[in-house]
Amino acid sequence: MLAKTTSGGVEGIRPYPVYVEVDLSAGLQAFDLVGLPEAAVRESRVRVRSALRNAGFEFPNRRTTVNLAPADVPKGGSRYDLPIAMGILAASGQVSKSGLSDSVFLAELSLDGELRPVRGVLPVAVLAQEMGAKRLFVAPGNRAEASVVSGVEVIGVRSLLSLVAILQGEEPEIMADECVRPVKDVPSPDMCDVVGQKEAKRAILVAAAGGHNLLLVGPPGCGKSMLARRIPGILPALTETEALTVGLIQSVSGKVDGGSGCRSRPFRAPHHTATIPALVGGGVPVMPGEVSLAHHGVLFLDELPEFKRGVLESLRQPVEDGSVTLARAQAHVTFPSEVMLVGAMNPCPCGWSGHPVRECSCGWEASQRYMSRVSGPLLDRMDIQFEVPSVPSAELYAAERPGSSEQLREQICAARARQFERAGGRARWNTAVPAEELLQSGDVSASAVRLLRRWVDRGGMSARAHARVLRVARSIADLADRSAVSEEDVFEALSYRALDEIHGASS
Repeated sequence: MLAKTTSGGVEGIRPYPVYVEVDLSAGLQAFDLVGLPEAAVRESRVRVRSALRNAGFEFPNRRTTVNLAPADVPKGGSRYDLPIAMGILAASGQVSKSGLSDSVFLAELSLDGELRPVRGVLPVAVLAQEMGAKRLFVAPGNRAEASVVSGVEVIGVRSLLSLVAILQGEEPEIMADECVRPVKDVPSPDMCDVVGQKEAKRAILVAAAGGHNLLLVGPPGCGKSMLARRIPGILPALTETEALTVGLIQSVSGKVDGGSGCRSRPFRAPHHTATIPALVGGGVPVMPGEVSLAHHGVLFLDELPEFKRGVLESLRQPVEDGSVTLARAQAHVTFPSEVMLVGAMNPCPCGWSGHPVRECSCGWEASQRYMSRVSGPLLDRMDIQFEVPSVPSAELYAAERPGSSEQLREQICAARARQFERAGGRARWNTAVPAEELLQSGDVSASAVRLLRRWVDRGGMSARAHARVLRVARSIADLADRSAVSEEDVFEALSYRALDEIHGASS
């Protein structure tokens, strides 16, 4: 007897169908599992046999062969327990085969036949929709996550017995803890909590308007981290497409908490002891790193010079290209990494270099060594480099604190709406626009071009920095609702590159 069920695997965030073929033949009882199964999949033979028996079903006293197709693709994880069990039940005649053809199965089995959640359910739900499947059977803990996808009935079942009853025509039982919980966006702290720092808020406004990378440098306690942690609150909500992509990344990494589809932009702030795999991805199986978990959001690196040099350098390509490809012997896995990179650092080890009152105990050479921990090429990729001053007492005791997150968000939404219109209805922000396109489109005034050329001729700017200054100037013009970039826009954008000259950044 032969039976087939359908499941799904995930490579990166890309799903692919896995067809589970079960054949029962004459001979001594045996359980053969083929199709490049990895250790967790091979162990499913033990889980499935015990789950069937403890759930009250018979395990066939025959030779059982299970093939996971396509057979040349490695299969990992415990996600194939349920489709294997359903294939065995159908092949042995304990379940009708007719109910399996339009369904997709994805869950781990406990030894008593209960269904347990697995990672990467959302990509498989998208796959089920594309394949035209009518039903997706998952564990109750995965139902909220998969229900984001429309067009497929996502059924969370507690046990094999419940699943078989549904296939025989009974209505699925909807338990209270199985229902889809409403998606709640996590509130972000308000920008008005930060005392003073009007110029720093302006720099952040420009950075957020075009999705530009930002570096904040200043003494301890001036508000660098507070400002950075409030950036998600001024960014526009994720679009439906962006939210789905973010949900796919969270799903394969197992970081979806009770549901997906949240419209708040991700904010990731890894500790400075993070390793390269933790930051850009890796491991076995290959998992997305912090730069991908922050996709369409903010990756905040506090105490930037404290990160290991190699870890910081590993970010250069993902931040520049918007994706990271992890090459392994058996596969090349690509994760998206379009992030707004935000860094914060002190100007020296003691933190008081350049302070108007407190004296630095490090000396000039120690300060230069500390700043040089951030390489020139990485610094060159920071579109806006802003030196955050200490807050004077007059601002500490000021009754009014202007610049709330809501006010800034309105300006950013208006600026991004102009970018959306220029891109022909595509979500392409200024940080991704080639400099040649800006110059050839006539959106830069002649006086602005002359100012840029003089700056380049001075030798203080790389070709990459030239392009980034143009993009920042375009964002400044968008905030002011100007169709063309003026000389004043370029001058403000150049003022945000002061560290290039001070610390000798190179291309």
